[in-house]
Amino acid sequence: MSNKFKQAFEEAMTLRARGDFSAAESVFKTLLDKGENREAVLRALVELYLQQQRPFETIESLKALIELVPDSFFYYTRLAAVLEGLGQLGTAIFHYQQYLQGQPANASAYFNIALLFRKGKRYTEALNAYEKAIELEINGVEEVYSNMGVLYSEMRQSDKARQMYERALEVAPTYIQAMFNLAGLYEESGNRQEAGELYKRILSINPRHWESLARLAYAKKASRADTQLLERLKRASGEASDDMLGQESLYFALGKTFDDLEQYEDAFSAYTAANEMGKLRNPAYVRSDVEQAFGHLIDVFSAERISGATGIAEVSPVFICGMFRSGSTLLEQILAGHGAITAGGELDYLQWLVAQKLSPFPDRAQKASAEEFQSLGGEYLSLLRSLFPGAQCITDKQPDNFLYLGLVKILFPSARIIYTRRQPLDNCLSVNFQQFGGNLSYAADLENTAHYYKQHQRLMSHWLHCFPDNIFTVEYDELVKSPEPVLRQLLEFLGLEWDERCLAFQDSSNPVKTASVWQVREALHTRSSGRWRHYAPFVQEIQALLD
Repeated sequence: MSNKFKQAFEEAMTLRARGDFSAAESVFKTLLDKGENREAVLRALVELYLQQQRPFETIESLKALIELVPDSFFYYTRLAAVLEGLGQLGTAIFHYQQYLQGQPANASAYFNIALLFRKGKRYTEALNAYEKAIELEINGVEEVYSNMGVLYSEMRQSDKARQMYERALEVAPTYIQAMFNLAGLYEESGNRQEAGELYKRILSINPRHWESLARLAYAKKASRADTQLLERLKRASGEASDDMLGQESLYFALGKTFDDLEQYEDAFSAYTAANEMGKLRNPAYVRSDVEQAFGHLIDVFSAERISGATGIAEVSPVFICGMFRSGSTLLEQILAGHGAITAGGELDYLQWLVAQKLSPFPDRAQKASAEEFQSLGGEYLSLLRSLFPGAQCITDKQPDNFLYLGLVKILFPSARIIYTRRQPLDNCLSVNFQQFGGNLSYAADLENTAHYYKQHQRLMSHWLHCFPDNIFTVEYDELVKSPEPVLRQLLEFLGLEWDERCLAFQDSSNPVKTASVWQVREALHTRSSGRWRHYAPFVQEIQALLD
């Protein structure tokens, strides 16, 4: 390295550190043209472009580095990460495949490409890549087995998922992630005791594994005898200040426990503390933006637009949707008792395809051709059939698919839509008392939840106006009070005969992938109807909003 190059390079680095990016870039490019130590200059440019959030220039610089040093796993990994961040999964996978052609013995590359295959719903390829990583004796093989368990769980192959988690624990008996995943699998299958034992085992290894302690609180209804668990939750919720997400989970679990004990003021206080933390990690809920977004959906998917679509008319997929916590999981489990119905659970296929093919939605849908809609519908059906080969009737129970019902009707004119609806105050409280991910920012504030509920009603009224014959509304309170008449009408809507097994749904071992995993294992009851009355002093403002 010449002194002249060194001096100019250090000058550019100083300029970058001061935030004078334009001047730094100019010096780096001048050095690049001179051709001395190109790798160092390109690496510096990558860091500069990342600081400026210029992903396309970052990609070009990383490609130049790969061309310069074709066997560098580090550069391929960084390139794939940037491409993934832009939603270009296919391109990221392509570059890993290019790397593996030259370096076929790199186990970590197979591990990384498996993660991308999973995100792209390419499950078989992901499993094959993990198998190759194992064959190449990757370090930390227990993580590979655990990840394979997650894959099999997503593929609705619970037995294989369990085998993978157990294999991970054979290799590393104290590997907490595999234990936690296996406990979750036991919960989904209704194996309460096995799940509880695993959560206790995790806590014996790491007493500060707050998520396991929180899950223990959900495993059964708390009684006056459960003072030890209650005190443990109280103590832990104060100790977990260094783990905000864990602390949030503990406050939700504490709220649930107080609710079980009918200490409703304490319960509401715990839920409020949990939601205050949720607000910190969630994006802000802007009511005017939400109103505009719902109005835009109504404008784009007008009655005229929907009625003129052809789509795939020969199939009639079944969608169960509505507000979260409106009874959709319960209804799907009841229907799964029918010999002709397979519970698909909360599938994200439709929303994932929309993000891949129709982004930004719904604007892109305005310009899509009939052929594009045919292709999208075909891909959805293909994904569904790959998970449930030979199934006669599969239910897709992603609650917020109600946002996409206009698109559903364009893709599948004969689609059958089951809309679950619950008493508004009960529904809003139940949402507010549940920990959700960051895409449901309304859930962390009771008034925002009520506002979103009203917007959801507005959109559903539009769909019911556009295609009323394709939508069957199930009222939660009617279902739990008199299930048989509701179910007989619903099965007639689905074109199916009555099946008595629907009324014995709580005995089913079907996996349940939802927050209400334990509630749907109980026999039908009406305890949740009118639950809001326990919290009457706290819901007066939203009662006015909902009215």
